[in-house]
Amino acid sequence: MNLELFIARKIHFGPKAERQATPPAIRIATIGIALGLAVMILSVAIVIGFKKEVRNKVIGFGSHIQITNFDNNSSYETVPIAVGDSLLDNLQAHPGVRHVERFATKPGILKTDTDFQGIVLKGVGSDYDWSFFRQNLKEGEIIQLDEKKRSTDVLISRYLSDLLGLKVGDSFLTYFVEQEVRARKFHITGIYETGFSDYDKLFVVADIRQVQRLNGWADDQVSGLELLVDDYDQVDQTAETLYFALADQQDREGNTFFVRSIKELNPMIFSWLDVLDINVVVILVLMLAVAGFTMISGLLIIILERTQMIGILKALGESNASIRKIFLYVSFFLIGKGMVWGNMIGLAICFLQSTTHLFKLDASVYYLDAVPIDLRFSAWLLLNIGTLVLSMAMMLGPSYLITKIHPARSIRFE
Repeated sequence: MNLELFIARKIHFGPKAERQATPPAIRIATIGIALGLAVMILSVAIVIGFKKEVRNKVIGFGSHIQITNFDNNSSYETVPIAVGDSLLDNLQAHPGVRHVERFATKPGILKTDTDFQGIVLKGVGSDYDWSFFRQNLKEGEIIQLDEKKRSTDVLISRYLSDLLGLKVGDSFLTYFVEQEVRARKFHITGIYETGFSDYDKLFVVADIRQVQRLNGWADDQVSGLELLVDDYDQVDQTAETLYFALADQQDREGNTFFVRSIKELNPMIFSWLDVLDINVVVILVLMLAVAGFTMISGLLIIILERTQMIGILKALGESNASIRKIFLYVSFFLIGKGMVWGNMIGLAICFLQSTTHLFKLDASVYYLDAVPIDLRFSAWLLLNIGTLVLSMAMMLGPSYLITKIHPARSIRFE
């Protein structure tokens, strides 16, 4: 029989009358562990959810990887590349690439009878993946593209519809200024809202053939290609592989291909998201420190109030290591109880927020209208294991107090 575990269970689980440890101290230690773990679970879930939602919005507008003309500048008035079927087939067959689609952009001015707004007309073809806009469609329907007929249907954002007083079914004129001003009339079939104001106020989604006609391009000329990959964690590696694979290739006009990942296209946003990881680390360290110090205080009180028992055990021949093990078991029971409550509190709040979106955010500041939650099992498991291991490690120091207790003195002064 494990004597240390038997005595520890008697100390922790025995009747209240047999326990000498001060109940408030034990409760405070348990509450410290519970609140610390709950805050850590919420912090990790919120940051992972926030990064995922913002990242998905950026990818929804620009895909994982873009292939454009090497001579393009940072504007939406682009130099085209000619894309043949062989290039599309090779890219689609590339390891890790899930989908390839063409796009073309053209800046313009959207004008109504009372107002106007600068926009970017993003042309897409029948190969476009509409899943992102379907998820964020608020009114109307997705554009239905006909292979035989150029469509005038467009999707606009809720921001533009509210700003200019437009609704589904309305038509508007868009002016494109080059050597001469040209106007095109478009018909609204749907209104989307992503909450990502930087893009919502900019993009109008249309038929790619409208942009090609405005620019005087051939049917195979586009602003670029957008690629979606199977694994986001491999996006940089896939982009690098494609960069070298296309470095010595040119289109029929002699243009060189330029491959960039979404991180390279939006460095400010992804750098900002990476900084959030530092905030999580700071929160985890602070919560572990608070929980650890409360447990240290609780363990010290338990040891001091069990001084007589320690003296008797030493008088009977028990070693310091064996007695220390008793109180480490007691610490384990307290930490375990606190972690159970911490998990219950943290997971309950995560479930409540993910189902009801109770806690709201200002979308113009945070790009989201509610606090996002995304708690992966691996992250939850690591948090629990880390909390348990580090908390138990912090108990080793206070347990050395047992070595300073002398049997004769502790028994004499009951």
